[in-house]
Amino acid sequence: MLAGTSAARKRFALGADNRARVGPASTIMRRGQYERALVTATETPIRTAVVGVGYLGRFHAQKYAQLPGSQLIAVVDADAQTANKVAAELGVEALTDYRALVGRVDAVSLAVPTPLHHRIGCELLDRGIHVLVEKPIATTVEEARELIDIAKRRGSILQVGHLERFNPAVVAAVARLSAPRFVESHRLAPFKQRGIDVSVVLDLMIHDIDLIQELVGEPIESIDAIGASVFSGEIDIVNARLRFKGGCVANTTASRISLKQERKIRIFQDDAYLSIDMQQKILSVIRKKDAVAAVESPAQVSIEEESFDQGDALRDEIAAFLHAVRTRSEPVVTGEDGLRALETAMRITELVKASASARGA
Repeated sequence: MLAGTSAARKRFALGADNRARVGPASTIMRRGQYERALVTATETPIRTAVVGVGYLGRFHAQKYAQLPGSQLIAVVDADAQTANKVAAELGVEALTDYRALVGRVDAVSLAVPTPLHHRIGCELLDRGIHVLVEKPIATTVEEARELIDIAKRRGSILQVGHLERFNPAVVAAVARLSAPRFVESHRLAPFKQRGIDVSVVLDLMIHDIDLIQELVGEPIESIDAIGASVFSGEIDIVNARLRFKGGCVANTTASRISLKQERKIRIFQDDAYLSIDMQQKILSVIRKKDAVAAVESPAQVSIEEESFDQGDALRDEIAAFLHAVRTRSEPVVTGEDGLRALETAMRITELVKASASARGA
C-alpha cells in the first residue's frame, strides 16, 4: 500500500479528533455524520453568514438556514438588490459590507469572485471569524499562504470548498483503494459565460487535481500539460499528465466547451479497477475472479456496482465545516489542501501558456 493511501482515507473521515477510535472502514465520512453531531450539540448555535450570494452563495445561505446548530444572521453582497432578494427568501438581514459582520458572527462562507478571496478572507480570519472559502483558495500561491498563516496565527478554522470530497461515490471508493497505479479523470461541461474570469484549470480541473493528489498520497515528480483557449480569453480545454513519486501516473482532462456534461474518474490498482461517476453517483468496482474459467469469457471478471442517492454534498460540506468550528478540529479540506491543489493548477497553467507561446498562439 502506498504510504499516503491510508492517510487519504482518513482525510475523507469525520475529523482528526475521531480518527484514533474508529476502525478502518468507519474512518470514511458517512453522510449525515457531521449533521447528527450538530443535532446532538447543546451549545449555543453557531452564528453564520454568507459573503457573496450570487449563484453559488445563495445555496450556501440556504444550507446555513436549514442546518441544526447554525443561526444564519445575515447575507452579504456588494449588489444590494441581490443581497435583499436572498435575505428576503431566508428571513435574515441583508448587508453590502462584509465588515459589518465583525462581532456578530462566528463563521462565514466566502463565495465571492476568486480575486476577492484573499483580501476579504484575510480580514475575516484576522478578526477571529472562521471561513469556508470556495475553491480555488486564492488566485496566487502567495495569497493562499497568507490566508493559511493568518488562520493559524488567529486560531481560526479555514476550510476550502473542494466539494467532490463529499461525493458519496468518491467516499465509498476510498475504502476500496490500496495502491493506485494509474488514474484517469474527465470533467466536461458545456460552455457558459459564468466562470470564464478564470481558466478551466481553476474553474473545473482543480476539483480532480485535489481528489487525485489526496487519493494517491504522494508528491508529484513531473507534469506535462497542453490546452487551448477556444471561446474565451482564458484556457477552455486542458489535458495534464501527473507523474507521482511512488510511480503512479494520472491523466486528467477538463473542458468547458463540451457538448455534454461528464464527471468521471477511473482508478487502476493491482487488484481492481474502480470507476467513479461523480455526476450520477455510481461506483463500479471490477476485479478478476479467483477461479480462472477454462474458456475465456466475461465470467472471469466480477463487477460490483453501487448507486447512491444524489444527496446534498454542499450541505454535508457545510455541516463538516460547522463541526470543525464547534469542536475546533482540523477540517476535512484544509487550507494546506487548497494550497496544494492551487500550486499544481498553477504549474499546469504555466505549462499550457508556455506551450501556446512556443506555438505563437
